[in-house]
Amino acid sequence: MNDKTYKNAGVDLELAAKVKSSMTPSVLSTHNSQVLNTLGSFGAMFELKGFNQPVIVSSTDGVGTKLKLAVELDSYDTLGEDLVNACVNDIVVCGAKPLFFLDYIAVNKLDDSVVSKLIRGMSKACLDVNCALIGGETAQMPGIYKDKDFDMAGFVVGAVEKKQILNPSNVKEKDIIIGFPSNGLHTNGYSLVRHALSIEKNPEILNKYYDDLGQTLGEALIKPHISYVESVLSVLPYIKSAAHITGGGLIENIPRALPSNLSAKIDLLAWEVPSIFNIIKLEGNISNDEMYKVLNMGLGMVVVCDGKMEDKILSSVVGSVVVGNISKRIGEKQVLF
Repeated sequence: MNDKTYKNAGVDLELAAKVKSSMTPSVLSTHNSQVLNTLGSFGAMFELKGFNQPVIVSSTDGVGTKLKLAVELDSYDTLGEDLVNACVNDIVVCGAKPLFFLDYIAVNKLDDSVVSKLIRGMSKACLDVNCALIGGETAQMPGIYKDKDFDMAGFVVGAVEKKQILNPSNVKEKDIIIGFPSNGLHTNGYSLVRHALSIEKNPEILNKYYDDLGQTLGEALIKPHISYVESVLSVLPYIKSAAHITGGGLIENIPRALPSNLSAKIDLLAWEVPSIFNIIKLEGNISNDEMYKVLNMGLGMVVVCDGKMEDKILSSVVGSVVVGNISKRIGEKQVLF
C-alpha cells in the first residue's frame, strides 16, 4: 500500500471538510441580507448599504501569546471573542461600524473540537456587534507548528460616514479624557506575564486561587477581550477621538488620539486598578513603569471630549470615569502621570 498520501504527510482533508461542515450553522447565524454569497465561495461578497458618504475602515490583529496560555489551560472557548474584539475595537476608534470579519487559523494537526470552539467564539462576538463572519481559512501546516501549537489572525472591515470620522486634530487644550474599564489584560502583555511568572517552568501557578480575584490566576488571565463597539458608538456625537489601549499600554496608545502639540495628563488615582494587575506586579516583581508601558492597567479604551460632554458620556457608559485632561505639550512625553 502506497503511504505517500496527503493524510500521512499530516494534512487530513476529510477531517477539514467535516470541521467546515460543523461550523457552518455558527457562521451563517452572523449573516444578514448584505452577505451575497454562501460559504465555500473563493471570495466573499458584501453589499454596502445605509451610508451616504461611506469611508471604508479596516484592521487586522491576532491574539498573541495568549494562545500559549490557552493551550496550557486547555481553554479555547473565548479565544474567538478575543480575536474579533481586538479587531473591531481598532476600527471603532475611527467611528466605524464593523461590517464583516474574516479569520485565518493555522495548525499543526487539525483538532475539530478546538477549531469549532474558536469559530463559535468568533460567531458570538460578531453577533454581539452585528458583524458578519463572512469567510476564513483553516490551514494545516505540519512542520511549521508543533504539537498543539497554532496561530490565528482576524481581519475586519467597517464603514463610517465621512463627516463622522473621529479626528485627533479636533482635540483641544483642556479637553477631558474618559476611560472605559477593562476586565483584565485583554490580548496584550502575555509575553511579559509568562516570562515574569515563569509560567512555562511553573504552570501550576495558573491553578493558584486568589481571594482578591475570586478565581484562579489562569481563569483571570483567560478572560476574553471586551468589545467597546456599542459603548463608543453610543457616545459618538459627544467625543472627538478615542484610543484602544492595547500593546504599549496607556503610554503608547493615548498619543494616537492626540495632535502632536498636546499632551495627556493622567491621574493614576482616578480609577481602581483591577487586582489581576497588582498580583502580576507583585508575583512577577515587575516595575511600575514597565506595567504601565505594557498593560492596559484597567482601562481598555479612552475617549477625549469637550468638558461640556462629560456627563453625557459618564451616564451612557457603565463604569466610565474621568481619568485626565489635555494640556499643552512640553518636552518629549505626550502622556504625563
